[in-house]
Parts: sequence; C-alpha cells; structure tokens
Amino acid sequence: MQETFFGSDIVDMVLNAGLMAKFVLIVLLIFSIISWAIIFMKIRLFNKIKTESEEFLELFWEEKSFKRLYNMSKEMEYSPIALLFIEGYEEIRRIRKAYSENVNQTLIVGELERVLNRIIMEQMQELEYGIGFLATTGNTTPFIGLFGTVWGIMSAFHGIGLKGSASLAVVAPGISEALITTAAGLAAAIPAVIAFNYFNNKLSHIRADMESFVSDFLNIAERYMLRKTPKKAIDKEEKKEEEGEKSNA
Repeated sequence: MQETFFGSDIVDMVLNAGLMAKFVLIVLLIFSIISWAIIFMKIRLFNKIKTESEEFLELFWEEKSFKRLYNMSKEMEYSPIALLFIEGYEEIRRIRKAYSENVNQTLIVGELERVLNRIIMEQMQELEYGIGFLATTGNTTPFIGLFGTVWGIMSAFHGIGLKGSASLAVVAPGISEALITTAAGLAAAIPAVIAFNYFNNKLSHIRADMESFVSDFLNIAERYMLRKTPKKAIDKEEKKEEEGEKSNA
C-alpha cells in the first residue's frame, strides 16, 4: 500500500511540477528512449554477429573450396568476418585477372592486406554508429537533471521569500519536486554508461577477431592460392571447382 502511495506521489509531483521541471523531464525522457532503442538494437545485432561469425569460422576451417565458401558466405549478412572473406576473395580474383602473370606475389599480398584493413575500418565505423550517443547520454543527462534541480530549489526559495516562512512543510514539497529531475537524470545516464562500456568491450573483441582472421586468411591465400602464377592458378582452380560441381550434380 505504501509503495502505491509513493508511486502516486511521484506522479502527482511530476504532473504538478513547474514548466522548467517538465521541460527538463521531457528532455531526459527523449534521451532515455533513444538510448534504450540503441541498446536493444545493438544487443540484437551483436548476437547475430556472434552466431554468424562462429558459423562462418567453422565453415572456413572445414571447407576446402574457396568458391563454395564464397557462395555460402553471401548468406551471412551480419558477420563482418564473412564480409572480409567475400571482399578478400573478390579482390584476389580481380588482382589475378588484372595483373600480368609475372607480377610480384608480395605486391599482391600487400594490396590484398590493404583492402582487408580498409574493410575492417569501414565495418568498425558502421558497428560504432549510435554508440557515441550512449556516451553523450551518460555524460550529459546528470547535468541536465542537476540543472532542473537547481532551478527547482531556486523556485522553492523564491516561494519561501514570498510566503515569509521557512518551515519544513513549506520547503519540502518544492525540494522533493526539484530532486526528481536529478533522479531522472541518473536514471537516464546509468544504463547508457553501462551499455556504452559493454558495447565497447564487444567491439574490441570483434575487431580482434577480424584482425586475427585477416592474418589467417592472408597466410592461407599466399600459401595455397597466390603461390602459383596468378592467371594460371585461378583458371586451374575454377576449372577444378566447376568439374567438381558437375560431378556432384
């Protein structure tokens, strides 16, 4: 029963608050809604990334044909590691067909590495989108709430001056109303800060996984695909894969 009265009192204080307090609460509510929307979307995205990346890595170490792995990777639209492989495989084919047969293999690997590093940067920028707002919310909303509190206390003291009384009965309602904005600011900031740190940790793991995959992919590409003359190697490999697909059919 007491909890019901307490909750009702808070609602009444919010509804009866001054214009500035209501404005501050509305601003904090907007920050909170956007932050929670970002939190839920990022949690859903990172879960899909984890699932698809684990599935892709399992296929990567089991599948012998890069062409078949390339076709399967196209269905994993959430995995940044799968995208790295897709872009890397397409770059290998482009380089082989564009350069002469006597091109330096070190040059090919270096160009492939630059492409993959660029993809990592682009993917990280895309994954980081929206997370900065959580940092802004965590740093800003406590001060917005504090501003509402200071304004409310100023109004309360102004009321004391007009009424000529400083009793607790006169001061308490105004002070408690003012402190609601501080509580609202903290309520918006705390989840945002926790989520920001959590997502930053996730991004660090994703980046480390991508960089580790690039290292493994470059080693395998250089060892098994780029060791031979580029043009001849791709023609021979694609011919074997086409014959294998026909025999399977």
